[in-house]
Amino acid sequence: MKNKPDAVLIAGPTASGKSGLAIDLAEKWNGTIINADSMQVYPVLRVITARPGDEDLARVPHLLYGHASLDRAYSVAQWVSDAKKALDDVQAAGRTPIFVGGTGLYFKALTQGLANIPEVPFEIRNQWRQNLEEAGVASIYKELQKIDPIAANILKSNDKQRILRALEVKDATGRSIVEYQSTNSPPILDFSLVEKVLIVPNRADLHTRIEKRFDAMVLNGAIEEVRALRKHNVSSDHPVKKAIGVPQLTNYLQKVVTLDEARDRCKIATRQYAKRQSTWFRNQLDDSWVKFDKISN
Repeated sequence: MKNKPDAVLIAGPTASGKSGLAIDLAEKWNGTIINADSMQVYPVLRVITARPGDEDLARVPHLLYGHASLDRAYSVAQWVSDAKKALDDVQAAGRTPIFVGGTGLYFKALTQGLANIPEVPFEIRNQWRQNLEEAGVASIYKELQKIDPIAANILKSNDKQRILRALEVKDATGRSIVEYQSTNSPPILDFSLVEKVLIVPNRADLHTRIEKRFDAMVLNGAIEEVRALRKHNVSSDHPVKKAIGVPQLTNYLQKVVTLDEARDRCKIATRQYAKRQSTWFRNQLDDSWVKFDKISN
């Protein structure tokens, strides 16, 4: 990337060095970094979610980090709205917007638009999640086949998250999620006018980085963050409760496992998550993305 682009998108699996590359480019091109990671939007968990530290924040401006409320789940639609405002503010200031993160759906919504699905009431969402816990995914898939056969025909029978989403949308609105998905709102970025970077690190290098990073997280306050989160009245189905490190370190604090066991489980979960991210990016992002295989420090 020799010439300054209108905007930059940097995607890749967790611990691949996305933030380091983003800071380097922001310093080079008078940029502002805009978060595109669904866990880094929440407060409290700065260390566990690998949000930029004080030194990074002092080097270049960062937006949409730790700003979401713990009172409710932060949706893709809300992120798109916040990202649009951040984009406008950055461009108005004459700076280069640099979106960086590992949440594929954020990048997809950013460049392809978003289905205009109305907000689903918490009571409906919670009821379907209870149904899943009590009856299992096979049962709720059969229910979807009854009330929304079009969506059921598209989805895999074991894809519990998408099945839940289809059920709650149908229940709340009376319309199939497929109808909403066919009428996306326009994207907020022109794909042809941005520089798109996908970091594809060597697996062994990435695993080594994951191991070292989580050890550093424990030393730098990860356990204290989980302890602080437990003091908040956060719903059990809130996404922040599922952030890698939270369930495992909660078990440690409850004396269910030792710290070494919790640390090992966190590392395994992080490697599995990185693999899922890499698979998604490989299948969803086209050849217009420039692929880097080097991990930034």
